[in-house]
Amino acid sequence: MKEVVDTTDAPAAVGAYSQATMTDDLLLTAGQLPLTTEGELLDKAPVGQQTRQCLENIEAILDSAGLEIESLIKVNVFLNDMADFDDFNDAYAEFFSKAPPARSAIEVAAVPKGAAIEIEAIATRSP
Repeated sequence: MKEVVDTTDAPAAVGAYSQATMTDDLLLTAGQLPLTTEGELLDKAPVGQQTRQCLENIEAILDSAGLEIESLIKVNVFLNDMADFDDFNDAYAEFFSKAPPARSAIEVAAVPKGAAIEIEAIATRSP
């Protein structure tokens, strides 16, 4: 059975999608932009700061579902410019000191709203 996950601790969905959906064992987030809960888009901020905001949004969604960042098993990262990879990776590593999830990082033609990065994630309830 599918359950919609919604929290005010992460930016509200701005279209026909949910912040996340959950099944018995898996939580799948929508792509998270560097948006604050107040709706401020950090599109002019350095990519490291944008990365941190995306991951903080994911953490808030996980928390609302009773999960932790360690519950992530797969992360997909969409970058406007692969030249930003090192700065992204340094900020990303701050969140995963041990046993990081599997990850893909892909350069795309554009991320919504002019941001430099968008991150989506899959987490599990299984230990």
